[in-house]
Amino acid sequence: MNLPPSPVRPAAKGAAIKWTAGTLTYTTAGLVALFCWLLWGDFAWSMRDRSVPAIIQILFKRFEASDTLVGVLTGSLPPILSMVVGPVISYKSDRHRGRWGRRIPFLLIPTPIIVASMIGVCFSAQLGGLLRRGLGEQALSVNVSVLVFLGLFWTLFEFGCITANSVFGALVNDVVPKPVLGRFFAMFRALSLIAGIVFNYWMIAKAEVHYIAFFLCIAALYGVGFTLMCLNVKEGEYPPPPEPAPDAPNGFFAAASDYFRNCFGKPYYLWFFAMMASAALANGPVNVFALFYAQSVAMSMADYGKCLALTYVISLVLAYPLGALADRFHPLRVSLVLLGLYIGVGVWGGLYARNSANFSIAFVAHGVLTGAYLTASASMGQKLLPSARFAELMSASGIVTCLCSAAIAPCMGVVLDRTAHCYHYTFYAGSILAVAAVALNWAMYVKFAALGGVKKYAAPE
Repeated sequence: MNLPPSPVRPAAKGAAIKWTAGTLTYTTAGLVALFCWLLWGDFAWSMRDRSVPAIIQILFKRFEASDTLVGVLTGSLPPILSMVVGPVISYKSDRHRGRWGRRIPFLLIPTPIIVASMIGVCFSAQLGGLLRRGLGEQALSVNVSVLVFLGLFWTLFEFGCITANSVFGALVNDVVPKPVLGRFFAMFRALSLIAGIVFNYWMIAKAEVHYIAFFLCIAALYGVGFTLMCLNVKEGEYPPPPEPAPDAPNGFFAAASDYFRNCFGKPYYLWFFAMMASAALANGPVNVFALFYAQSVAMSMADYGKCLALTYVISLVLAYPLGALADRFHPLRVSLVLLGLYIGVGVWGGLYARNSANFSIAFVAHGVLTGAYLTASASMGQKLLPSARFAELMSASGIVTCLCSAAIAPCMGVVLDRTAHCYHYTFYAGSILAVAAVALNWAMYVKFAALGGVKKYAAPE
């Protein structure tokens, strides 16, 4: 494909150059323009991420999907796709060279897939009716015929999102000057939370009735907004992709064997992988089934949305102080405290969140502590892993987390189906996983201290 030249360009000849990113140079005005386009694309991205999964869950429940099926589709499918699609797309993008750059093609190509999948969800009921008539009305129930298409379009949606997500952060890293990356990601986080506040406070209560209009609007916003961002952000020039070493293993299986030996051959990093996975899993049981939990205690969608909005507002206020605490005391220490607090929230929620009022308290506390942990631990990998092997070790950590996530959600769904949907068990499950996370976090801290601690730590190679 041929694209017109991108409007966001390096600084013009003779202009005062203030910022550089690789071969790209920016004046202050050019940097502001870059930020505006990237943040516009991120707003479209955030509205998609904050709205579509919630509405899909509402539709799954409307058409009587079991908790096990919901756990598989929303809890297992995304991490499985991430393990398969993410590494391949990242590898291809790193080595791609073309007129569009190495990231933009992998952001533009999935965009129509994502838009088409959202439009497809709108008409799943009609398509289900056609399928049922084609197979014979005795072959499938009305709900099952609709769930077939909801599951199909949800899978396509996740495939497109994971493909784009694999390189979106890399695009930012390539085009945004390093001295302002921290501030830029802070804007990203703030914009994502604001999108969550807007959707959950004002829109989610209407989404169940007007879901077709919502999906069409979000599809239009994302399709137009993200495409405009891609067309208006210019990538720089990149050096040729690295040539394989003469003694490098040949073939996929040899390369995979070498990768797993390098990543999983040192016990210290196995502890790191386990710690990161357990902490990531602790909030999963509540997150996956929170909407159904709210419905089970007769909470309206309007009130549920306001609880989420309140969670995001508090997270927005706490983001900078938590980042500062992590910088001063180390992410391991701050995360240990937050995970300990989460154990208490899980136990309290399991015991008392049996009505709308108590659920709202437990749910907001769960959301705030989950967000606090994500903020405090954001630099965990950079603090504990060697820079020379950072990318491959983080990808290995992601594989472990994805494998565990893929198992936890459907297991929780089976438990809920067999206990007549006692959703307070999700808080108990979260607290048990948090206990494991605290134990692993503490074990990692002991090993970290033995290697020099905050002042003299050196990551083992």
